[in-house]
Amino acid sequence: MSDYGIVMESGAVRFERLLSAPIERVWDYLTQSELRRKWFAGGEMELRPGGSVTLIFRNSELAPDDEEVPEKYRQYEGMVSKGEIVTVEPPRLLVFDWFEEEGPPNRVSWALEPRGEGTLITLTHSRLPSRAMMVNVSGGWHLHLDVLEDVLAQRPPRPFWARNAQFEQDYEDRIPADAEGASA
Repeated sequence: MSDYGIVMESGAVRFERLLSAPIERVWDYLTQSELRRKWFAGGEMELRPGGSVTLIFRNSELAPDDEEVPEKYRQYEGMVSKGEIVTVEPPRLLVFDWFEEEGPPNRVSWALEPRGEGTLITLTHSRLPSRAMMVNVSGGWHLHLDVLEDVLAQRPPRPFWARNAQFEQDYEDRIPADAEGASA
């Protein structure tokens, strides 16, 4: 299993990670705002089909204290995204639509499976409208899943912004130039 995401189909990428935490603990880190904030984005989720999702991004809080936010990302600090729960089956499946400023929503699916004392997490982000968006979200998910692994293992934070730039380049190189976004 590679930490790198793979293109599944037009407009979809998938990541698999084996996390060293029981499924219930991983579920809590997906669904509880204060725990999710430690690795991705805070904000409330109404855990029922049709429930609202609010994601508040403060990536500067995920970086070591001495790492400065690059200029091109400063505008996104405190950014709020909205979504809607599609499916919730605790503690195994969470699916939500992520609303974009334009066009139809993306879909994010988290499937959790117990594996010994750990959990296999499979993240699929679909309905991405373009290759550029596939590259962007792939780098972001890769980085945030790394942070989740570190948080669950109680490791100190690794550099965030330098790794973000590296993953952006990695996925620019990995995702085929002719990859297409999802059809409308």
